[in-house]
Amino acid sequence: MAQITNFFVGANSGEGFRNLFPQMVDLEDTYDFMILKGGPGVGKNTFMREIGRTMEQAGTAVEYLWCSGDPDSLDGVVLPEIKCAVVDGTSPHVMEPRYPAAVDRYVDLGRFYDLAAAKSAAQEVKTHTHAYKAAYVRAYRDLKAARQVELDAAASVKRGFDAEKLDRRITGIVSREIRRRGGKRGVSALRFLGGVTHKGNVWRFDSVDALCPKVYEFADSWELAGDALARLRREAEENGWDTVACLSPEDLGRVEHLLIPGLGLAFVTSRPGMDYGKKPYRRLRLDAMTEVEGRSRLRFQARMASLLRGEAVEALKEAKANHDKLEAVYNPYVDFDGVRELAAIEAGRFLSYLG
Repeated sequence: MAQITNFFVGANSGEGFRNLFPQMVDLEDTYDFMILKGGPGVGKNTFMREIGRTMEQAGTAVEYLWCSGDPDSLDGVVLPEIKCAVVDGTSPHVMEPRYPAAVDRYVDLGRFYDLAAAKSAAQEVKTHTHAYKAAYVRAYRDLKAARQVELDAAASVKRGFDAEKLDRRITGIVSREIRRRGGKRGVSALRFLGGVTHKGNVWRFDSVDALCPKVYEFADSWELAGDALARLRREAEENGWDTVACLSPEDLGRVEHLLIPGLGLAFVTSRPGMDYGKKPYRRLRLDAMTEVEGRSRLRFQARMASLLRGEAVEALKEAKANHDKLEAVYNPYVDFDGVRELAAIEAGRFLSYLG
């Protein structure tokens, strides 16, 4: 049975759209990378689903990369066993070939638009485009305001945090769990495990369980685990293990979850709105390692941040609704049979790489 995993390479944050698309594959070690071009409603998601379905049926591992704007829609598919991938290379994550044809290449789905019919709907297209982009601006303003409140709270809590106690716990974990593999240094794949979407917070902890049967959970409401996870990542890679470093959408310099598939070992962070929700192998209660002052103020800040994030979700819902209207304008003018036929041809090309 094919191994299926689910991640994101885009995320919504107080700094706007976070983009890990350039890191989704290593082009120096990729055989075939398709970059899909074409506007809304042209069938990019349909194309990628066909690729994923075909490769699943062939029994090869498939990594689905979901859209931060719509977590039911795909932004990419990675096929690690044959070193191939397909990605939506349009705004806000525009991608261009680095090694055209030799490694990465365009696939133009815009050819399947009925050009004359689409031009007749130009005013509707402009209206819905402006509306969904304006909604994203509001969402990012709300997220930025929420983030400022969260940063103030986290800074307050960190002043009373016993970082040395956690470091001693991490030393024990390293000695027990991260054995020396030998050979070259491990490499890190960068992903988001989830984030805020029009559906609220969406986290794909199912991928953690698919790759790593042993899970350490850090109960951490105040962003206290960053240094510990950075150390665990460093120790794993120095000892020859590849990692999947799932970054914080709000702080790309901070690892929020760390997967070491070769060891079947993961370290996940749980907090309100990001709850692992399963029984871990071990749980480290980082919240209990700090002396908190001003708890009433922290509760107030948590409520404020939650309200602001709720407003952001409402704006993301509005963005999604207007994007759906935009796609509905285009859909009657798209040759979806042609899209599926091309997807089948390209899926057949990938199948030929299996050998």
